[in-house]
Formats: sequence, C-alpha cells, structure tokens
Amino acid sequence: MSTIYQLLVGIVLGIVQGVSEWLPISSKTQVLVVSTYLLNLTFQQAYAFGLFMEIGTVVAAAIYFRTELLALLSVLLGSKDSAKRKLFVYVLVATIATGIVGAPLYLIADSLTGVPLGIPMLLIGIVLIVDALVIWHSKKKQREGVNTRKFANLGMKDYIIIGIAQGIAALPGVSRSGITTSTLLFMHVEPEEAFRLSFLIGIFAAIAAFGLVLLSSKTNVSVAITSVGFAGIAVAIVTSIIVSLVLIRFLINVAGKSKIVYLTAALGIIAIISGVISIITGVTG
Repeated sequence: MSTIYQLLVGIVLGIVQGVSEWLPISSKTQVLVVSTYLLNLTFQQAYAFGLFMEIGTVVAAAIYFRTELLALLSVLLGSKDSAKRKLFVYVLVATIATGIVGAPLYLIADSLTGVPLGIPMLLIGIVLIVDALVIWHSKKKQREGVNTRKFANLGMKDYIIIGIAQGIAALPGVSRSGITTSTLLFMHVEPEEAFRLSFLIGIFAAIAAFGLVLLSSKTNVSVAITSVGFAGIAVAIVTSIIVSLVLIRFLINVAGKSKIVYLTAALGIIAIISGVISIITGVTG
C-alpha cells in the first residue's frame, strides 16, 4: 500500500470516526465497515480497530469538556463543592456500571466469526429510528408542560441505569451516544443536558475500551495499524479530533431544536438501507 493511499485512508477513517462517534450511530461499526473494505481486515481485526480509533475522539472530548474534567480533578484533590462532587459520583458510578456490563460483552463480540456486516447496520438503523421517536416524545412532553429534569434531579439509580446502557454499547452495531442519550431522554432529561451528560461519560468509557483492546486484542490492532501505516494512523487521529470538536459543539447546540429529530430519523433510514444491501450482497466479517 502506497504512502499516499495510507494517508487518504487515514483521512477517511478520521472523518468517519469523528462524525459517527457523536451522532446516534455506532462509530466502532462505521470504522469496522470502512476498514473492512479499505484495508481488507477480518471482522475481529476491524472491530478491535474501531474501538482503538476512539482515542482521537477522547482527546477532542477532553478538550471540549475541560471545565468538567477540571471539576472532577478538584474533587480528587479535596474539593467539597456539592455540584462538583455530584458530577464526580455520576461519572464514577456510571463508569463502573459500564465496565461490569461492557467488558464481558466486548469479549463475546471479539470471539464472533462470519458475522454479516449488514446486521450491525440494521441494528444502527433501528436504534436511530427509536432515538428519533424518543427525542420527539421528549419535546412533545416539553410542549405539553411536562416538567423535564436536569442533572441536579438525577440520583444513584439513574447513574447505574445510564452506565448499564453505555455498557451494552460494547456490542457491534449499538451506538454508545445513541443508547445513553436515549436512556437520558426516557428519563425526561432535557435534550441539551442529555447530550452533554452522554458525551461526558463517553470519555471514560472510551479510555476503558481502548485499554481493554490493547490488553485483549493486541494482535488484531497491530494488523490494522500495519495495514494503514503509522502515518495513516496519525492522520486519522488528528482528523478525528478536528471533526469531533466541530461536531460536539454543533450537536449540543442543535439538541434543543426540532431538526435533530429529522436528522436522526434520516440517518436511521440510510443505515437500514445500507444494512439490507450488505446482507443481500453477502458481505461478512
């Protein structure tokens, strides 16, 4: 593979990761599908690579949520501020719940062979359509005067449920941001707050997933990195950081507007059509 092709692949992978991580679609599955086609990886190699690629979006999220992360650090350093301590407990409990559920599911998914790539795409489409309905329902309740909740109104049980939902996203085809945002919306959390809280705990889930991949799937990740080259990987990570910073701001701003419903539904329809085509053509990992 030529250096120019590796760099082009890196740009494509970076854009795919940077866009799909924050939309209610599964970034690891998008990277899985693209890297399978462009790099001729197996399902396991592409799946591990999809989780590995989250490192770029972690950096972007850390930059965007630097104020919240500094608040968490201040608690570790002894801050008694009640709002900061509540945020710390939320992140800690949700992350622990994610690990308990997500680690076993990842190991199961990593052992799968011959999985039709169309199935994850169909799952993505279904999640997106459900997500659009949830957002629409949430906004309808707001218009009807039903009280919505903010972070201050959430409790320990809510944190655990959100963490469990995030852990399920370890499975291929399940969007982490999609399932956690949907869970928060089902709890009647305001859309803008739901996106913010979902993205924030995603930082720690992605770091944990990155570490788990390096520990359990080093061979698969090495094959993927060799295929795209170190220059291609560097370009992919930088590209995903830039795209992520733009998209995080855009999504949080648009979360309170009605257009997010139509955008989510349209993406779901596209994903379902893509999954059907993949199944018909018999593409497997």
